[in-house]
Amino acid sequence: MALLPTEKRKPKQRLEDYSILLYGTWKIGKSTFCSQMDNPLFLATEPGLEALEVYEVKVPDWNTFLQVCAEISQGEHPFKTIVIDTVDNLWKACSEYIRNKLNIMHESDLGYGKGWSMVRDEFFRVLRKLSLLPYGLVMTSHVEMAEIKTRTMTLTKAVPTIPKTGREIILGWVDMILYAESVVTDDGEVRVIRTKPSENWEAGDRTKRLPPTVPLDFETFKKAFYSQGNVIDLKQAKSN
Repeated sequence: MALLPTEKRKPKQRLEDYSILLYGTWKIGKSTFCSQMDNPLFLATEPGLEALEVYEVKVPDWNTFLQVCAEISQGEHPFKTIVIDTVDNLWKACSEYIRNKLNIMHESDLGYGKGWSMVRDEFFRVLRKLSLLPYGLVMTSHVEMAEIKTRTMTLTKAVPTIPKTGREIILGWVDMILYAESVVTDDGEVRVIRTKPSENWEAGDRTKRLPPTVPLDFETFKKAFYSQGNVIDLKQAKSN
C-alpha cells in the first residue's frame, strides 16, 4: 500500500482541532474560559473548580491520569474537549511516578540527566497520544516572571510555571500559547489574552487566525478565531 500522499492536506478549520496552552495569574478566569468550550471534560490536578458546573475527574497521580486517558481513547463518551487543569501539577505527578518506579529520591540521583530524560519521555509519550485523539486539548498553567538573559540585556518575561524541561516540550508542541493578564486602559481594568510573542511574555498562534490581543471571554475569542484575525474591541472585556 502506498504511503505517500497524492493531495495536499488542508489546514484545520475547527478550534477544537488545535492544542492550546492557556496560562496566567491565579483566579483570572482560565477555568471559566475553558468551561465554555465544546463539551469539556476537566482533568483536575488541583482544587479550583468548585464554583463551576463542569464534568470533572480528579487526577491526584500519574497512574490515575493513565487510566483516564485509556478510557477517553475508547471514545464511549460525549466529551469533545479535554482540559488539563493544571499541567503544572500533571508534570509533578509524572515526575513522582518515575521516581517511585526507579526508587530514587530525585531525578538527579541517576546522574547525566537520565532521571529528567525519563520524566520528559514519559510525559511527552502520553500527552502526544492524547493530543492525537479526535478531541480538543487544552492545558492550563499559572504564570511566573523569569529573567531572560540576551547578549545585550536581561529581560523579565512572563512564562508558564511548568518546570523548564516540561515547558520546553509544551511550548514547542502546542498550536496556541495564550497568556491571560489584566491590563489598565482608559476605560478601566480589562482581562485579555495575548496571542503573539513578545519580549515581555511567552505567546504564539500557529494558526495565524487570532489578533495580537483578545478579551478573556470565550465567545469573543471564538468569534476572533473564526473571523481570522479581525480586531476585537477591548472594551468588551471590561471587568465588572
